[in-house]
Amino acid sequence: MANPTAAMLVIGDEILSGRTRDANMHYLASELTKHGIDLKEVRIVSDEASAIETAVKALSEAHDNVFTSGGIGPTHDDITADCIARAFDTPIDVREDARALLQARYDKSGQELNEARLRMARIPDGAELIENPVSIAPGFTIQNVHVMAGVPSVFQAMVASVLPGLTGGSPLLSQTLRVERGEGDIAGPLSALADDFSDLSIGSYPYQVNGVFGSNVVVRGTDGALIDAAVTRLAKELDL
Repeated sequence: MANPTAAMLVIGDEILSGRTRDANMHYLASELTKHGIDLKEVRIVSDEASAIETAVKALSEAHDNVFTSGGIGPTHDDITADCIARAFDTPIDVREDARALLQARYDKSGQELNEARLRMARIPDGAELIENPVSIAPGFTIQNVHVMAGVPSVFQAMVASVLPGLTGGSPLLSQTLRVERGEGDIAGPLSALADDFSDLSIGSYPYQVNGVFGSNVVVRGTDGALIDAAVTRLAKELDL
């Protein structure tokens, strides 16, 4: 049986402008791989309501899980929660359990839970809260969409909260064979290998060191014995 699939939606003008480098995709891909969920697609959209809503709908219909990052803070441009609610035609308002979490946090720090901070307690009807042990303000899950903060430390904590409750499959395994030849020299054997081992993913990633061309051939799949067989055959064919 095939592994469950996932997509990620990265939200924020700061990512598209180059001002901020996204670190969350790399982390999520690694964690999903361990859990046996295949990350199939990543989209980056601006802080524009129509773009967020359109992307969420499309990704939710195409994949078993969708993870979003960014746009659930206290400022005017944090519009993700409202967009998700509209995408699923669901009302959104301040929810008492989310408010209570924030109230306790700000009471403890001696700060006011003002109107701006209270925006982080606005949750679509029917959604489940995602625990946030770092800064308390929760994310939420509605249908198959998991809505999370963009700050990497908070995003990672939310992923850790969500993953144990998701159905996984077989973890993705991989082996790498370093070949000190150009891709043009190994394309034929690689093509034949890919045909004969169609259950595996076989990729070639070229490099150049001191003027010498080579390629790292990466063989991926969920069957360790099959990966071993493919790598052994390729090494033999290339006299490695």
